Amino acid sequence: MTTTDVARIGASPLTSCPRSRVKRAAKRASYDRETAYRLIDRLKTAHLGFVEEGEPRIIPITAWRLGDDLFVHTLNGGRLSRRLESGALLCISFAVTNEWVMTKSAFNHSANYESLVLFGRAVPVTDDADFDAAFRAIINQIEPGRWEQVRAPNDKERKATALFRIPIEEGAFKSRTGGPNDDPEDMALPVWHGTLPARGDV
Repeated sequence: MTTTDVARIGASPLTSCPRSRVKRAAKRASYDRETAYRLIDRLKTAHLGFVEEGEPRIIPITAWRLGDDLFVHTLNGGRLSRRLESGALLCISFAVTNEWVMTKSAFNHSANYESLVLFGRAVPVTDDADFDAAFRAIINQIEPGRWEQVRAPNDKERKATALFRIPIEEGAFKSRTGGPNDDPEDMALPVWHGTLPARGDV
């Protein structure tokens, strides 16, 4: 797997329309593909949103990138695979909190984060070579060279797995970095302010 397989730097920006354009704190938004791709490649865990029987559904799912396409997989013939096969519009989000921003007032506490929201439609991957290329990508992204060491999927495993490609076309990245934004009148309060690493044990 080459670098080109993982990232296509310098490609056109993500497209946006009223549903995907960042309006609140728009200065924190980016439509740059390289920025968006770094978050996808780092996390590989997304929340996949869709509408089923008139009700919203959001499913945590492994999602990875090869070139300008996002890939997800699920049980072949299952509820999710049928929804993806329908070509319905999907909303896919990635998000991570990097730091907690601690301020001298309760109201101004915040977080330093990175987030990405994409919109797209899934396309089934049915060709065996494309199937293998997609799974080779994620396995080698996790551990370089591992695909060449392990057994490739067999016919039974291929039949049980529904793989989908979602072209990365429309969406927006948004982030916050930096320290606290305290009100001037609060600066004299005898309380520490600054940033704390986000931890999963609190």
